[in-house]
Amino acid sequence: MAVVASAVVAVGGVTGVVSATSGDTERSTAIPEVTKTPVVPPLPAVPSPSATSPSPSPSATATKKAEKKKPPKKAKPPQNQSAPVSGSLYLHQESQVLDWVRANRGDPRHSLIQSKIAAQPAAVWFAEYNPSTITSRVRAVTSGAAQAGRVPVVVPYAIPERDCGGASQGGAPSFDAYDSWIGKFAAGLGKGDVIVILEPDSIAQTDCLDAGQRANRFGALSRAGKAIHAANPNARVYFDAGHSGWHAASKMAGFLRQADAATSSDGIFTNVSNFHRTADEVSYARRVLSALGGPSSLGAVIDTSRNGNGAPAAGQWCDPSGRALGRPPTTKTGESRIDAYLWVKLPGESDGCKGAAGSFTPDYAVELARG
Repeated sequence: MAVVASAVVAVGGVTGVVSATSGDTERSTAIPEVTKTPVVPPLPAVPSPSATSPSPSPSATATKKAEKKKPPKKAKPPQNQSAPVSGSLYLHQESQVLDWVRANRGDPRHSLIQSKIAAQPAAVWFAEYNPSTITSRVRAVTSGAAQAGRVPVVVPYAIPERDCGGASQGGAPSFDAYDSWIGKFAAGLGKGDVIVILEPDSIAQTDCLDAGQRANRFGALSRAGKAIHAANPNARVYFDAGHSGWHAASKMAGFLRQADAATSSDGIFTNVSNFHRTADEVSYARRVLSALGGPSSLGAVIDTSRNGNGAPAAGQWCDPSGRALGRPPTTKTGESRIDAYLWVKLPGESDGCKGAAGSFTPDYAVELARG
């Protein structure tokens, strides 16, 4: 079945954008090979668990009134996996949308963009292969989050052969270089809670690689997850699982198994830079986790930044019209095994059609905010 891959914008540093060069044209969107969008039947929404448990009957309470029980011990996550994050997410003060808001206070679009987009915590991407500065750049984000008592979301995006030669091609020059770079990235994470979205598209987009290249990539991702956990045991590391309109859950789980996701990660992420509805992604993520086979502590995070109206029509991936903001970022999803809804792709940053690729485009941001 033909599929449409995730359209990932390459962003970097702590400002939100870095460009990737393809030929003579500077772009920063990973352009998939578009044939046609698969017809995916709507999946049932998974009901949220009840917010409260039923109260015990008076007779049951009286019977056990005098009993004293020791509180149950909290289950510890498996080795190399951290406990779920429960804190509020961090709004880093350097991004393109915040730059625009600060510079355009008199613009009639200001209030809507500021309240609907700029005020929401979003991921910070690190897409530049910069071994000499990566530790300090990551530390600038995580230390700011620690001071604010919040949880940052960071995205390392420098895997070799990134984007399989597409518009966001680049990354580290070799896997040895990548291992070193990710170690320096991990050194900036500190010791507090942090969510790491490890290399978008790096697993789902491997059909372009031969068996040897794929094995090298999966090995690098496994080592990266372990290095991050070793540097910060409180880091939650999520591996790429594409999205519900791409690979079958069983195929995706097979890839994740080869990347050692069961022991090197805390779970999976889906829908980065894409538009598929949250209910579909919840169902898909659970199917992938089930096919992966455990441990039960593995969870999932979903990019909800632009999925308010679901996926666009066939072949429309570049700033498609009629899209809307999705659920605000939160670690309180009310869904079992769904650890967070995140804004990994910053809404309003163009795919390259309604503005320069990777740039913040206010008219597009307003369109998404209005839905």
